[in-house]
Amino acid sequence: MRTILNVIWLMFGGIWLAALYFLAGIIACVFIITIPFGIASFRMARYVLWPFGKAVVQRPDAGVVSGIGNVIWFLVAGWWLALAHVATAIAQSLTVIGILDAVVNLKMIPVTCFPFGKRIVDRGSLHPGQRPLHSI
Repeated sequence: MRTILNVIWLMFGGIWLAALYFLAGIIACVFIITIPFGIASFRMARYVLWPFGKAVVQRPDAGVVSGIGNVIWFLVAGWWLALAHVATAIAQSLTVIGILDAVVNLKMIPVTCFPFGKRIVDRGSLHPGQRPLHSI
């Protein structure tokens, strides 16, 4: 079932959202000092490309540097990527099949805005008692 949902997701918006994250990652890697932002963007591109069966969990070792990175990320790239998710969700919600994808798009916005201090894992690899921030 996850594969079917992922294929539908890919056809109705996932591919272009992943392309936006990939573009943001390339731009960030051009400047040496922003390579960590590029890596985060590539990680999010992979998540946005095939999201069903994944979960977002908080990293226990995240600290002040992650918070500062999140602020910089939000100001530079997070807000416009979040707008892309909203625009895609609006377009997807126009069809019955796309409503689930629209909800998934809206669930991704907090991770899009603040990716540092979070990990994207397979839902099957969650430890007993470990609560994801959200899972798809």
